[in-house]
Amino acid sequence: MTTSALANEETERAGSPVGGPAPDDAIRAVVTRLSRPRPSGGTVIERAAILAEGSHADAIISWILAHSGLPEALAAPATAHEGLHGSRRRSGAAAQHPPRYILPAGALTEQRRAT
Repeated sequence: MTTSALANEETERAGSPVGGPAPDDAIRAVVTRLSRPRPSGGTVIERAAILAEGSHADAIISWILAHSGLPEALAAPATAHEGLHGSRRRSGAAAQHPPRYILPAGALTEQRRAT
């Protein structure tokens, strides 16, 4: 069974349409499956793994950010010794996406908050 088939199965079991927004518990299950522990506590999720989930990627990133997750900071571009064409290499740096997202310890074990 493929990853996208698993995601579709989870959302169908939760009662939402396949193309619609996934409920909080289904997204939490996907995030738990994709994440790995960090030595300093918390968990980390690779952006590539999130994108591999297909149409649910935006919902997953939104869920991570809503649960105190942060995008990992990009490395600062080198400024010295860039040479004649250094500005060309640097011009696309602002459009880059973070390589991974970091969730604090306990973010995946929180119970659904009452509204």
